[in-house]
Amino acid sequence: MQTVGARLVRVDTPDGAVWGELRDKEVAHLPAGPFEPALNAGRVLGSIDELVLAAPARPSKIVCVGRNYAAHAAEHRSEVPDAPLLFLKPPSTVIGPGAAIELPAESQQVEHEAELALVVGRRCRRIGEAEAWRALLGVTCANDVTARDIQRSDAQWTRGKGFDTFCPVGPWLVTGFDTGGVSDLRVRCLVNGDPRQDGRTSEMVFSPAFLISHISQVMTLEPGDLILTGTPAGVGPLTPGDTVTVDIENIGTLTNPVTAESQESRVKSQELRVKS
Repeated sequence: MQTVGARLVRVDTPDGAVWGELRDKEVAHLPAGPFEPALNAGRVLGSIDELVLAAPARPSKIVCVGRNYAAHAAEHRSEVPDAPLLFLKPPSTVIGPGAAIELPAESQQVEHEAELALVVGRRCRRIGEAEAWRALLGVTCANDVTARDIQRSDAQWTRGKGFDTFCPVGPWLVTGFDTGGVSDLRVRCLVNGDPRQDGRTSEMVFSPAFLISHISQVMTLEPGDLILTGTPAGVGPLTPGDTVTVDIENIGTLTNPVTAESQESRVKSQELRVKS
């Protein structure tokens, strides 16, 4: 669909986030966005070091896959499922690189989960595994932040996975990968520079192509939707003041600070309640 190996970003501007293509250190504006047959870059927006990046996707939904690495299932004393275990995160969880993960007061055990994320490029429904990869725009890094204590206490996972800021994505999405290109990538998570997770996509129980096809049998996938493909073993706690990094080979490095939920966020929540 797109130029092979292009790195696409969304850049925060005073007029809202816009799409761009990273070329060396400069970001060129993509006025038509990333879903056109060709990338027609316009003016230079600036240096990647000077720009504030937003998440490189605006999903209508985030479809996640649980226990897709056998070692991660084992560390939670769970069985590997016979079919992909699917759950959803709301779009309001999405934040970009450098934005803060806010730990809610409702949870005492929030954990990181480094994941390869797939970004859907075209509307699709009931597609086969052989054609699944053509439905993608690209791949990126994600962190499926989880309130583990809430996840364990609830009968389903929506609340534990669904707090605002619980889905960092970025720093860019990379086009041009095929199934083989993501079949054996190193996926790591570091907290304050210390390694926590270190796995490879070859350890997935269900491949990305299989996941795309399987999910599309259930629901229509829309351009910009995210599929989070599961996390390797080694998940662990986050505390205020931490810096958490997801690093995926040949894709990029996603870094976010960790804070307690801010008073400003609480005030905004109160304002929303009043307005409603």
